[in-house]
Amino acid sequence: MTRPDAPYPDHSHARAGLLYGLAAHATWGLMPIYIRLLAEIPPTVVLAHRVLWSAVFLVVLVSIAGGWRPVVALVRDPRARLWILASAVCIGVNWLVFIEAVASGRVLQSSLGYFINPLVNVGLGMLFLGERPRPRQWVAIGLAAVGVGWLTVAQGGVPWIALTLAVSFGLYGLLRKRAPAGPVPGLLAEVLLMLPAAAAWLWVYHAGYAGVVPLNAPSTIALLSLIGVLTSLPLIWFAVAARRLPMVTLGFLQYLTPTLQFIVAVALFHEVLSPERLSAFGIVWAGVLVFVADSARRVRERRYAADARDALEAPFSRPGARG
Repeated sequence: MTRPDAPYPDHSHARAGLLYGLAAHATWGLMPIYIRLLAEIPPTVVLAHRVLWSAVFLVVLVSIAGGWRPVVALVRDPRARLWILASAVCIGVNWLVFIEAVASGRVLQSSLGYFINPLVNVGLGMLFLGERPRPRQWVAIGLAAVGVGWLTVAQGGVPWIALTLAVSFGLYGLLRKRAPAGPVPGLLAEVLLMLPAAAAWLWVYHAGYAGVVPLNAPSTIALLSLIGVLTSLPLIWFAVAARRLPMVTLGFLQYLTPTLQFIVAVALFHEVLSPERLSAFGIVWAGVLVFVADSARRVRERRYAADARDALEAPFSRPGARG
């Protein structure tokens, strides 16, 4: 049986997983370009449409696949419903802050938030799961904290967008880890729980303020409806990739999202990358490199230990070897 950290023997299986993983992270990384097309619409309205059209897309998808049973079980189970409600709040906050970051021209902060997110995950694991960070992980966390602190001093304010994105997504991952839900049923249950509030806000907004922005233009309606597909598909792709790729590969892929967001912010949106910002990013990137190197080293150690154990057990696994 293949070990979780070992390379898959089926190269076509792993290659397909890599393509799905690249597609998911590339979509997330380039999402600011799409959200920027909706800059004239208030972020709360974009969020409400994101929830609405995600629900529509997922309902159709689950109906075609015949997978309603786990969704119904989640919604009916009071304990599971609490976990899903909490995760829905976290992902709702994350989506709203991300939309606000793009609308206000602060995609660099969004990029920073997703760069430090894996390090925030380590801290959350320590606080809530009793995990003990390794020495190199402490170094990585320290470097990230120094980078954020330096950026706070340099720009005269806390980078709240970066911190909110990192913490909200970290908490979302923690909650989904504890909730008894698969990726698609869990996401559908989340958007269904958010749907009443989203629909109420859209009704209020369209009734009173629809004339302020071109919400009724066919192009705008098409963009708003497509955001549900762009929200749901990357998660499905990522779930497929997670089942086909080793964890170390998934760990490397997660940095594609903030890297693309960084490139989009500087090259396409022309956000100012001052020396202070660049030095802060440099410190955070140093922490990321330490973290990635430590993760890769840990995987190698586990692989070597497993190979040594297999070598020791091999003589006793042959028929008649035990006498």
